[in-house]
Amino acid sequence: MPSVHEQARQVFRSQGGILRTREALAAGIHRRTLYELRDAGELDQLARGVYRLADMPPPSDPDLATVGKRVQKGVVCLISALAFHELTTQIPHVVHLALPRTARTPNLEYPPLQVYRFSGQAYSDGIEQHTIEGVEVRVYSAEKTLADCFKYRNKIGLDVALEALRAYRARRGARLQQVLEYARVCRVEKVMRPYLEASI
Repeated sequence: MPSVHEQARQVFRSQGGILRTREALAAGIHRRTLYELRDAGELDQLARGVYRLADMPPPSDPDLATVGKRVQKGVVCLISALAFHELTTQIPHVVHLALPRTARTPNLEYPPLQVYRFSGQAYSDGIEQHTIEGVEVRVYSAEKTLADCFKYRNKIGLDVALEALRAYRARRGARLQQVLEYARVCRVEKVMRPYLEASI
């Protein structure tokens, strides 16, 4: 019969390698076992209450996976979404996260967050589900992200928004009409149209 530690490792593997404390406890892993595995270097603590098997392949984007686990209503947006979609040369030093206006502000020690409050369709439209490190993470589509970047151009810089739009337009299968539809949702159609009209 496998040891308590091996049973715990098997549970982690079956769940993609990352678990929140409450998920581990619900799966039958004792809190003491979690701490023993952490102290033995077999679990990495990504954030308070989020653990990852240390022998997993190096994480490609542990910050987004951690946020996906910890912030249920959060949607990765703006520069973090541009980086995810490979539409920027910017390296985000915080996770840019959209939340509904009424949602509680997350209390995370790590990773650092830049929270934006979205409402209505500006929050709900264009959400994609992506699996990162075995975790379901909500990320705005490339087209929705472009519209968001123009809406928040005074915060992130118009140059960042234009660079992303140029990178997007250079892709095969770019859906500029869809970008324009999201521009209407985000109320930046007049701002974006001159940059889009040449290509539609």
